[in-house]
Amino acid sequence: MDRVRQQTERLSALFRDAGAVPVETSVLQPADTLLDLYGEDIRARAYVTSDPVLGEQMLRPDFTVPVVQRHMADGAEPARYTYQGLVFRKQEAGTGRASEYLQVGYEVFDRSDPASADAEVFALFAEALQGAPVQAETGDIGVLIAAVAGLSTTERRRAALLRHLWRPGRFRALLERFSQALTRVIPSVRAEVPEIGMRSVAEVEARLVALREDAQTAPLDAVELRALQAVLEVSDMAPIALAQLREIAQDLPAIKPALDRFEARLAALAKRGVDVDALPFSGTYGRTTMEYYDGFVFGFHAGNPVPVATGGRYDALTRVLGQGREIPAVGGVIRPELLEALL
Repeated sequence: MDRVRQQTERLSALFRDAGAVPVETSVLQPADTLLDLYGEDIRARAYVTSDPVLGEQMLRPDFTVPVVQRHMADGAEPARYTYQGLVFRKQEAGTGRASEYLQVGYEVFDRSDPASADAEVFALFAEALQGAPVQAETGDIGVLIAAVAGLSTTERRRAALLRHLWRPGRFRALLERFSQALTRVIPSVRAEVPEIGMRSVAEVEARLVALREDAQTAPLDAVELRALQAVLEVSDMAPIALAQLREIAQDLPAIKPALDRFEARLAALAKRGVDVDALPFSGTYGRTTMEYYDGFVFGFHAGNPVPVATGGRYDALTRVLGQGREIPAVGGVIRPELLEALL
């Protein structure tokens, strides 16, 4: 444990030397904020308790949300923060994963040059992990979001796909459903039917109206659907992946601005000494574990399911928690006990 503590302090010192201000957050976090962000799914992964004064609370499942809240309330711009401490996540029996573990993090809030900030965080994490037998992985949730947002279908269908972006099975099922012509008949609610359960007759009827509208919507454009599926299948070194995505953009031009940001990021990474020609990229990376990221995502892995470090861009989170304000933000966390075990 002493060596893990030494590793924790080394990482914290590295992040402080990079200009980060140390911050602390409460172990107990308001549950309503996290439920608003993640939905009820978070209950299956977090430890929830009830306080007679504070109301429903959760043992801190991560640091990013409270750090963003703190910055959006009174933070200067630009800003860099670092933190260390325990986070708590329920684990399934037999996985061997710890339910509480240390994280050391680094977060950047800077609107001047997002590509440079992405490169700064990634390069700093690569430096922190130097000497460890880890392999970097990268992706870009922003490309996938742009691809879905650019589909020529209804706003309702685009919203449904975006809502399930981080649930690949459900996302795939929706794509299959939306690619077919629907012929089912949706009945109306009879006025004399008694109200049973939590929903009113008006709420049920509103849902049925939505289902009728969806049933009358044309299937997804076949060319756009193939392009979206091609985005998910891209997997190569980053410059080659970018070239492949440029080809796909001919059929799905909505992703072009995201690809321009991808290209700017590669240039910024190269400027910081990262060998981008040997940097893996996957169109699906980050979709199952990085729910609040909406741009560049990365991780450092050592051959096991639990990454030693993860991070990415989460601009939309600052907009949700900023009460009318927003700022581009990127950051990540390292698990010092996993790093120490590798070293």
